[in-house]
Amino acid sequence: MKQDNVRVAGAIGVDLGDQRSQVCVLDGDGDVVEEATIATNWSAFERKFGSLERSRVVLETGTHANWVHDLLTKIGHEVIVANARKVRAISANERKSDTVDARILARLGRVDIELLQPVTVRAEQIRLDLSVTRARAALVETRTHLVNSVRGLAKTSGHRLPTCSAASLHKQPLDESLKPALAPLLEMLEQISKKISEYDKQVVELCKTRYPQTRLLSQVKGVGPLTSLYFVLVIADPERFKRARDVGAYFGLVPRRDQSGGRDPELRISKTGDRMGRTLLVQCAHHILGPFGEDSDLRRFGQKLAARGGKTAKRRAVVATARKLAVLLFALLCSSEVYEPLRNGAKSVAN
Repeated sequence: MKQDNVRVAGAIGVDLGDQRSQVCVLDGDGDVVEEATIATNWSAFERKFGSLERSRVVLETGTHANWVHDLLTKIGHEVIVANARKVRAISANERKSDTVDARILARLGRVDIELLQPVTVRAEQIRLDLSVTRARAALVETRTHLVNSVRGLAKTSGHRLPTCSAASLHKQPLDESLKPALAPLLEMLEQISKKISEYDKQVVELCKTRYPQTRLLSQVKGVGPLTSLYFVLVIADPERFKRARDVGAYFGLVPRRDQSGGRDPELRISKTGDRMGRTLLVQCAHHILGPFGEDSDLRRFGQKLAARGGKTAKRRAVVATARKLAVLLFALLCSSEVYEPLRNGAKSVAN
């Protein structure tokens, strides 16, 4: 989120809680003029902040941050949503409390909002469409747990269910002795698989009707409608990224760094940012590098890394391919170009 670093007459810090939220109001001199606890609901926030002078309001990312941001912006306040993972002054505070957290947010808002690492709040429609993909992911995770339970319970009785996809496990024959315990689970699996299929249809429909730019990303073999849609929704506004390479960091696919003096160890990826997006990109990378992946610059890049050998070579190759894929998808989204799988390979032959 691009914000102007301007000093304001006062600032308001809000520590959002699930039931109650703490509010701290500072004047132009940085003195606390009011501290209050309000209910975390629409009417309480509208009533409280509608009576306050238009100010800079600072709150942290969390469950209620999006709707609070929308409401307070509509009222007329300047709303900054701080990245909760980056505000060390709060997370590392040894005397942490709701009151102290609200005060710190207000004071940081007065000094320099870049200290808050502000995040961009997506439009409401985008958030609603993201909910479709995340609800599907919740069902997939539930189905995976059920599949593991069914197979594990069968093994404890000396049976092994046939190898098959999670979506078709409920169709497999079941020993009579296992039916009392496992038949209800298989019925539930069938229902969940049907619901997942319904979500898949919603995803395809959203790609066609509301987000046609997903076709640009689906040009890459191994990137399906779900990944294309999720990527477009999460990126939302490409202009908020200064460089295409920043997208890799956004999904937590770049190595952490702990450089000090002459010491700069090689660390694992940060795994910060959007977890579901990172998972989808890694899954796509597995397909690109797998036996069914088509020849492309991306595949050759990953295979070259994997060929270096070592215990973690293959895993590193998958992550590096996922990171490069994120940059590629971002470039396609911004440029609207036709994807050339062997663009670099063609250049090498020409030279």
